[in-house]
Amino acid sequence: MKVNIITLGCSKNTVDSENLAGALSTAGAEVFFDRQRNDCDVVIVNTCGFIGDAKEESVNTILQQVGVKQRGRKKRLLIAVGCLVERYKAELQKELPDVDAWFGVHEWKEIAEYVRGQRSEVRGRLKRLQSTPSHYAYLKISEGCNRSCSYCAIPLIRGRHISRPMEEIVAEAKGLVKSGVKELLVIAQDTTFYGLDLYGERRLAQLLDRLATDSGAEWIRLHYTYPASFPVEVLDVMAKHDNICKYLDIPLQHINTRLLASMQRNIDREATLRLIETIRQKMPDITLRTTLIVGYPGETEEMFEELKSFVAEAKFDRLGAFTYSQEEGTPAEKLGDPLDDEEKQRRLAEIMELQDSISYEKNQALVGKIVRVLVDRKEGEYYIGRTEADSPEVDDEVIIKVGKKTVPLIGDFCKVRITQAFEHDVMAEIE
Repeated sequence: MKVNIITLGCSKNTVDSENLAGALSTAGAEVFFDRQRNDCDVVIVNTCGFIGDAKEESVNTILQQVGVKQRGRKKRLLIAVGCLVERYKAELQKELPDVDAWFGVHEWKEIAEYVRGQRSEVRGRLKRLQSTPSHYAYLKISEGCNRSCSYCAIPLIRGRHISRPMEEIVAEAKGLVKSGVKELLVIAQDTTFYGLDLYGERRLAQLLDRLATDSGAEWIRLHYTYPASFPVEVLDVMAKHDNICKYLDIPLQHINTRLLASMQRNIDREATLRLIETIRQKMPDITLRTTLIVGYPGETEEMFEELKSFVAEAKFDRLGAFTYSQEEGTPAEKLGDPLDDEEKQRRLAEIMELQDSISYEKNQALVGKIVRVLVDRKEGEYYIGRTEADSPEVDDEVIIKVGKKTVPLIGDFCKVRITQAFEHDVMAEIE
């Protein structure tokens, strides 16, 4: 049996798909992760239901696969799973009758059992089958979220926060490294909440210490940290271990105190500024990545200008932004959605244009420097890699011209000299 898994949305979805693929592979299926593949017996679309654009992409992908199924010469099983299904299963079943089965976010074992048709073949926690390049992998340390951010539907979809036992996480990390993984990307809906439910206290710092000491990973990268009550001891662990990337992903969403209160972020402008100052004082060489929302209900032009000034002054190394999307059932739904899409897009473009100039300035400062790079892939005559300051998919890349130098292997580290800088990438030569 050939099974193709199409994964949409975030890295947490990626891990879910990989665990599902492992279960199916263990049960004898041949599993692929390829949107273009049309010769499989089973197609599973792992959907995203986070914001409007993601929901639209999920529905369009399902419709595309329905079309492939209808044109096919042999019977093909089409299954939709994940976040969008968890939220809108009844509506989707009615609108898309050609989909054979629907499963939510907590039914991964049931999906594998349905595909195989033999309940006895799927037991316990099974080995993951990676969809990422073999040299890096996402390490999900918990499920769900206890936060009550007004705009976010994740708690409605994924439920309350559940930490994985530390020993289980460390064992998985060791297994991934043994299989060839060199970079572990630590993820969760909120990594800073790790341990509260299991141990009665936050234990992210202890977990990172264990991973750095015991896993054997050459790079460990931390994502999705929540700013309110940020566990500053994490910074001490980062400084202690060379194999923990001096990189922190901390989505701030906004800087205006009134909007932060409406967003239910449990932090205000002054506390945010103090946190950034603390982080940079403790680790002057850290790469800070953040995410912002523009067009949230009640965001006046004055508030938006305050956000722009904040971005200009804070000079984040990496920054992403998205427009507000009104989500059913969230606290912010009652606020309406007063700004039209054109105005939201204007604000998004202005924020990103500002960040482009900051990123270009920071990249220009790298020219002439020698940096360590992990090589991800080859494109034409160039190799594409990342520095310690860059996470896959979302951050800058290093475009490496090899010339007569020794050709690097994909998945290896190498030293390069930066020769040219752009807004979000740099050119380099093998040193």
